[in-house]
Amino acid sequence: MSHDPSVWVTALLTLAIFSFLYRENRIFRFAEHLLVGVSAGYYVVQYFYSGVIKKMVIPMSQDLGANWVLLFGGLFGVLMFTRLSRRYGWAARYPIAFYVAAGAGYFIPSILEANVLKQIGGTLTAPAAAASPAAMISAFVLVAGVISCLIYFYFSVEHKGPVGTASRIGILFLMLGFGASFGYTVMGRITLLIGRFQFLFHDWLGWIG
Repeated sequence: MSHDPSVWVTALLTLAIFSFLYRENRIFRFAEHLLVGVSAGYYVVQYFYSGVIKKMVIPMSQDLGANWVLLFGGLFGVLMFTRLSRRYGWAARYPIAFYVAAGAGYFIPSILEANVLKQIGGTLTAPAAAASPAAMISAFVLVAGVISCLIYFYFSVEHKGPVGTASRIGILFLMLGFGASFGYTVMGRITLLIGRFQFLFHDWLGWIG
């Protein structure tokens, strides 16, 4: 069994979280609140250093004349905290509006490029890039699935006849996609659970080598 105090603390907190499997209790709530509090404190410090110290204080201390425009970012950041005041909460609308508008202008083109145009290009070129009969069949299934899913979400035409058949095929592809995503999520959670058991039985108890 381990003699490291940090390992004991981690193991006891892990068992405290696992106690929820029996029923909700004070030990579980203590571990849950401790995790949330420590995580919040950690990320506050991280964001403060990366967003305020690293991107505003350090550049301005090195060359104020070239980086004076960063003062506007700092002012907007301070105005964000006026949201906590009932009297001056209206002032937070200006930095929020700027943040939403700038974020939309920055992220929409990149997301459109990565998640729409690249996907369309990959789907259209998949049959041509197939190097074997099996890959060719897989590519055509991919194209058929994409087209049928798009037809399912096309509501300008009534879903009857060939359009209705294609939309029902699209539903099958959607269910397969959702099932695969759910299975991937479950496997990810099981991997985390296995990691916790390995820590308890190996690092803490020393039962397995």
